[in-house]
Amino acid sequence: MNYQFRQNKVLNLMDNNSVFVIFNKRPFEEAKSYDCCRNFYYLTGINEFDDILLFVKSYKSFVKLYIHTIDLEEERWTGQKLRPEEAKQISQITEIGYINQFMSDLKEYLNDNTKIYTLVKENDNYSYENYFKRTLGFNYDYLNGNDILKELRTIKDDEEINMIVKANKITDIGLDNILLHLQPGLKEYQIESYFDQAIKFNGATGYSFNTIAASGINSTCLHYSANTSTLVDGDLILFDLGASYKTYCADISRTYPINGKFTELQKRVYEIVLNGQKLIEASAKPGLTTKDLNNILINYFIPHLQKLKLITKKEEIRKYYFHGVSHHLGMDCHDFCVYDKLRPGAVISNEPGLYIPEWKIGIRIEDDLLITHNGCKNLSLGIKKEINEIEEFMSKRG
Repeated sequence: MNYQFRQNKVLNLMDNNSVFVIFNKRPFEEAKSYDCCRNFYYLTGINEFDDILLFVKSYKSFVKLYIHTIDLEEERWTGQKLRPEEAKQISQITEIGYINQFMSDLKEYLNDNTKIYTLVKENDNYSYENYFKRTLGFNYDYLNGNDILKELRTIKDDEEINMIVKANKITDIGLDNILLHLQPGLKEYQIESYFDQAIKFNGATGYSFNTIAASGINSTCLHYSANTSTLVDGDLILFDLGASYKTYCADISRTYPINGKFTELQKRVYEIVLNGQKLIEASAKPGLTTKDLNNILINYFIPHLQKLKLITKKEEIRKYYFHGVSHHLGMDCHDFCVYDKLRPGAVISNEPGLYIPEWKIGIRIEDDLLITHNGCKNLSLGIKKEINEIEEFMSKRG
């Protein structure tokens, strides 16, 4: 990754006479305990907790990285920290300091006209903006740095796209392992374990999010998380899952028949969802918004739900479809991005679903799309979703 290029783009987007401070912590982003700050990692390639990144744009503009001081006794317990030369090589930053020098350095760079950028969450009393106000005072102009990072992270470069493709390929291997072992009588968490083992064995560096394995009536709950029910013959099971590769996420949903064969009613609903997904893939292009895509899907769903005699009025669609069809994807599953008109280089999900509790049918089918100059490219090609290929592959079970 060309981290120096990204760092220079941040400097170019900053106001004159300003500093931007980014800590390698996740004070307000949803994350597992071992996750680094994605924005910090995006700009440095470093995932060592508590390090600090400082941008200074003044008469002299530069970037400086602050790392842990060396404590050999602590390292016997927690492992070796980065050395300055390692930090330089990974981050492509030439100016390296130690964390205990940071605050005195920052004060040296500030003057009465300095603006201070931080990453901000609204209504967060523990944000870094408030930390600096308490530490440095209220005389400075504090700015929200979110927009700078959102702008940069919205458009993926070729290396980022390759990482997402790799994450999708690993996810495909995990789903195939699920299909080969799926059968009535297992617990949802047991079948989930087949995904876990396969993706770890094949190079995943983590999970995009906690796996959803929702069978039967559970499949009609959008964010079902217990994964404790027993798989029942004749039911469907909905998976929403993804491997991550070097922090880049796949986000895939698939719905399978537990016994290997769809019923005729399940097939009917499945085909409606699948054709809706194909419609969104054919429609996605620069200039549209994710809301535009969702409206296309809703207008497609309405007559099909009326034909199934599930609704009579279009307003009733929320009974069976109640989420958006797309969100941005990258280093986070719901990525830190600008949600405006789609541009080439953006990666979004394509995840139509129908949830019909009275039939115990919940179906969601999700792929990841790269927006191109004249349409989109499916980054999830090869992950089985056609009824015949799912049933054929499941017939190979031992």
